[in-house]
Amino acid sequence: MVGGGAGYIGSILVPELLRLGHKVTVVDLLWFGNHLPSDTKIIQKDLFHLEKSDLTNIDIFIFLAGLSNDPMAEFSPAKNFIYNAALPAYLAFIAKQAGVKRYIYASSCSVYGYTDNSLYDETAPTISSYPYGISKLQGEKGVFQLQDKDFSVIALRQGTVGGYSPRMRFDLIVNTMFKTAIKDGKITINNPAIWRPLCDVRDTAAAYVKAIQLDSQTSDVFNIALSNFTVGEIGEAIKKKIEELTKKSVLIDVKNVQDYRNYKVSTDKAATKLGFKASFSIADTIEELFRHIDQYQDFEKDEFYNIRTFKKIEGGGERQYI
Repeated sequence: MVGGGAGYIGSILVPELLRLGHKVTVVDLLWFGNHLPSDTKIIQKDLFHLEKSDLTNIDIFIFLAGLSNDPMAEFSPAKNFIYNAALPAYLAFIAKQAGVKRYIYASSCSVYGYTDNSLYDETAPTISSYPYGISKLQGEKGVFQLQDKDFSVIALRQGTVGGYSPRMRFDLIVNTMFKTAIKDGKITINNPAIWRPLCDVRDTAAAYVKAIQLDSQTSDVFNIALSNFTVGEIGEAIKKKIEELTKKSVLIDVKNVQDYRNYKVSTDKAATKLGFKASFSIADTIEELFRHIDQYQDFEKDEFYNIRTFKKIEGGGERQYI
């Protein structure tokens, strides 16, 4: 069962799981529509409404749901903590009661917060002081509280994901830079010195497949990324590839705006224990985005931006808290 499986990552992961022969059930409110294969079993409901009986015949639960980025978390901190911290813990609780053997949680490298250019492995301090990073760490702690020899818990701390998905997003750093390079012939870089770990969405999906395949006794946390890049390096790599693909010049506009998110992570543990090594470069990601360019039509559709859709759901863009 994949909670939030109709989202950006799920729309790549679920078809791959089906291709590999898994029986998959997706539970999703379909805020952003349904871009999954037509034969996918989908339950359209709030994950808080799942009960133990809904998970009786499930072996593995993958949590991809919740509020997915800092703008959503800052717009509604209350719902951020409910859906990123309380929800995964609740689902792990009923999953364990139902006899589910493994729970895989989509965490984030944002749990590390702002670091002084140190390379952080999974044992490093998690010092985020902002709603999104805090809630993702709380979600981790909640699900690991239930781990035992019969209930395996895996947390994948994802770097910033990018690339093409049938459920497209243009509010992620690589995708945003691709969009503006194509649309405006310009890439805006707020702070070129800030570090980000990146991961193509195809590699991210592959990490979940690896997590499914781990031996049943393993419970652990893994950083998932290709490598670490400064925002300046990301912009330059995208500029180079877009100019190669379009034969048009792309400008880089540096703003030097302060950013509170700065982290570099080690992926050694994922390579040695999970058997995961990312294979798609920034150039590969851009090439895949460009290959699907005809599918976007209007880069400014609200459905491409999570915060815009969330604001509509929350009531016309005004803050509403539970």
